[in-house]
Amino acid sequence: MNLESFIAGLPKAELHVHHVGSASPRIVSSLAERHPGTVPSDPDALRDFMTFRDFGHFIEVYLAVVDLIRTPEDIRLLTYEVAREMASGQNLRYAELTCTPYTSVLAGVPIEAYTEAIEDARTAAERDFGLVLRWIYDIPGESGLPAAEATLGYALSHRPEALVGFGLGGPEIGVPRAQFEPYFAAARAAGLRSVPHAGETTGPETIWESIRVLGAERIGHGCTAASDPLLMAYLAEHGIALEVCPSSNIATRAVASLDVHPLSTFVAAGVPVTINSDDPPMFGTTLNREYEIAASLLDLDQAGVAALAVAAVDQSFAPEDVKARLRGEIAAYVGADRPS
Repeated sequence: MNLESFIAGLPKAELHVHHVGSASPRIVSSLAERHPGTVPSDPDALRDFMTFRDFGHFIEVYLAVVDLIRTPEDIRLLTYEVAREMASGQNLRYAELTCTPYTSVLAGVPIEAYTEAIEDARTAAERDFGLVLRWIYDIPGESGLPAAEATLGYALSHRPEALVGFGLGGPEIGVPRAQFEPYFAAARAAGLRSVPHAGETTGPETIWESIRVLGAERIGHGCTAASDPLLMAYLAEHGIALEVCPSSNIATRAVASLDVHPLSTFVAAGVPVTINSDDPPMFGTTLNREYEIAASLLDLDQAGVAALAVAAVDQSFAPEDVKARLRGEIAAYVGADRPS
C-alpha cells in the first residue's frame, strides 16, 4: 500500500478545523439554494467562486458563506453535512470543531436555537457516521470585548454538552491578547480548555502572551515560534502543542512556501505538533492532503504518519475512553495485514 492510500484509510482526529470554514461547495450549494443571492448555487460556478486566489478572496468567500447561515436549520445542515464529509472522505473518528456562535447570534439566531442545532447534529453524526464531535467556542478577535463577553456568556450560561474549549481567532495584528485575560480566566475556571490562535501573522511574543496571560494549553498555528528557541524549549518542556495547518499557512502567507515551513524545526526541537486542515475547502485541501504534506516535510514512513495520528488523539480533549478507542483503532489499522 502506498503512503497516500495508507493515509486515506488511517483513522484520524482533528483539532484545528473551523465550523463554517469546513463548508464544501456541495454544502454551500445547498445553503445558496435556500437563500438565493450573491453566492451561486450551480456547482461549477460555485467551485470557481470558492477557488482560493489570495487572502482577501478567502475573507470574501468566508463572509459570503457566513451570510448563508441564517436559521437554526442552516446551522444543523452545515454541522451534520460537515460531519458526513469528515467521516466519509477523511476517515475522521474525532474532531474538535471551532465554532463562532457570536456571528450566528448577530445574524438573528438565538443562542438557545444555535446550541440545539449543533448538539442535534452532533448526536446524529455520532450515531450515523461514528464520528465524535466536540466544540471549541471562538471569540472573533476583530469584534473586540463585546464579542468576548457574549461568547463567554454563551459558554457558561448556554453551555452545550460537548463544549470543551475556549478560543480566540480572527486577526492578530492590532488585537492584543491581554485584553481577553478575564474572559479566558472565567472560561478556564468553568473547566474549559484554552486554545487561542497565536503566532500566525505576528511574532513569538503573541504566543508567549497567549501562554502567560490566557493560559493556552494548545496554540492555533504558532508558526513564528520557530524564531524563538527559548519559546520552543518551553513548549517542549510543558507539552504545549502547536496545531499546524501547512496549506493554510502558505495560503495566508504566514509562511512563504512549504520549503521553509517550520514543521520540521518544531519536531526537531521536541515541540508537540498536530496536523490539521483549518478551513479545508476554502484552501483547496483536505486533512488527508495535510498528512501527505507533513509526511513529505518530515520524511515519514507509515509508522511515522501513524504516530502523527496518535499525537492528535493524545493532544485532544476527548474523554479517556474515546482516546483509548481511537488509539486502538489506529494500532489495529497499522497492524492489519494489507496488500502492499
